[in-house]
Amino acid sequence: MAEIEIGLGKSGRRAYGFDDIAIVPSRRTRDPEDVDIAWQIDAFRFELPVLGSAMDGVVSPATAIEIGRLGGAGVLNLEGLWTRYEDPEPLFEEIAHLDVEKATRRMQEIYAEPLKPELVTARIKEIKATGVTAVAAVTPQRASMLMSAIVAGELDMLIIQGTVVSAEHVSRTVEPLNLKRFVRELDLPVIVGGCASYQAGLHLMRTGAAGVLVGVGPGHACTTRGVLGIGVPQATAIADVRAARMRHLDETGVYVHVIADGGMATGGDIAKAIVCGADAVMIGSPLAAAYEAPGKGWHWGMATFHSSLPRGARVRTQQRGSLEEILTGPAHENDGRLNLFGALRTSMATTGYQTLKEFQKAEVMVAPALQTEGKALQKGQGVGMGR
Repeated sequence: MAEIEIGLGKSGRRAYGFDDIAIVPSRRTRDPEDVDIAWQIDAFRFELPVLGSAMDGVVSPATAIEIGRLGGAGVLNLEGLWTRYEDPEPLFEEIAHLDVEKATRRMQEIYAEPLKPELVTARIKEIKATGVTAVAAVTPQRASMLMSAIVAGELDMLIIQGTVVSAEHVSRTVEPLNLKRFVRELDLPVIVGGCASYQAGLHLMRTGAAGVLVGVGPGHACTTRGVLGIGVPQATAIADVRAARMRHLDETGVYVHVIADGGMATGGDIAKAIVCGADAVMIGSPLAAAYEAPGKGWHWGMATFHSSLPRGARVRTQQRGSLEEILTGPAHENDGRLNLFGALRTSMATTGYQTLKEFQKAEVMVAPALQTEGKALQKGQGVGMGR
C-alpha cells in the first residue's frame, strides 16, 4: 500500500475505521434462518461470536452467567472490584453518583484496595457452577501472581490483556512475563492482546495463544489515543492481523483466532469487523447499556483508575434494554444498537454468506459517504443514523 508523505523524511500508510468502509452485497442472498454465526475456539463452542469486555461496569459474575446463557461469554476482570471487595455493590452505587471532577481521583482510591486471591477463586467457581464457560482476564504484570488462584477456580479460558501486550517486553528493573513460556505451560486456552499491527499480531500468535485481541484505543471509554497518541483505526488493524494469521497458518498449520476488541457500537460495526477478518468480537459499551450491567448506566475501562497515568474516562451509557435484547433482540429502536447479532445474521444473509469464515471473504469498499449519504433528515432530527 502506498504511503503518504507527512513531511520530509516521514511518511505513513492511510488507515481506516469502521465508518470509512462498507460491505458490498454479492450476487447471492439467503434466509437469515439459514445463517450460522456460531464460533468455536479450542474445545469451546459459542452460539454467538461475542466476548463481554473485562470491565467492571460491564461484566459481573451475574452478567457473565447471563451472557453465557445467551450463547456468548462474559469476561470477568480478575483485577477489578469483584476480586478486591467481598461486596462491591455499594461501590458501584457510589461510582454511579460521583461528580465528574471527582470521579477519577475517587476511583483511584477505590481500586487501591489490594487484590484478594481467595476472591479470584470464588468468583470463577461462582460462574462455573452454573455450567457456562468461565472466561476471565488478567494483566501481564499480575498473571503469575494470580495463577494459583485461577487454577484453583478451574477457569476454562484465560485472557492476558493490556493496552498493548507484546511477546517481547524489555525491562531493566523487573523480570518481565515470558509470555511464550507462560502460555505453553498452561493447561487451558489463552487469548492475548491488545495489538494493532501485522508484526505484533504475528509475534503474539507465535507464543502459542489460541486467540489474539485486536484493538488499541478504540473503546468508547478509552483515552489512550489522546493520552499516549498511539493506536490504529480498527478496520485496518483487524485486516493487518488477519494477514498475520494467514502467515502463521502457512508456517505452522495452526489457526489462531482474531478477536476485534473495541470500537463497535452497532450490529453493522460488528459485521464489518468480521468481514475485515475477525472470528469474534469483544464489546463493552453496548453491554454496559444493559439494565443488568453492574455499572448502573456508567462505563469505564481497566486503565481508568491507573494510579499515575489514567487512560480512560467514566462515561455515561444510556440504558437501552436487557442483555437479551441487546444481543439477540427483539429490537425496539432503529439505530442498530439492539439485537446486535440478529443484525450480524441478517447482514450475512443479505450479502449471501452462510458462515463467519465465508463472510470474511466479502468485498469491502472505502466509503466515506456511507454514514451521511441521503441521511440529512435523520441527522437533522437526531433519529436513526443521525443520533
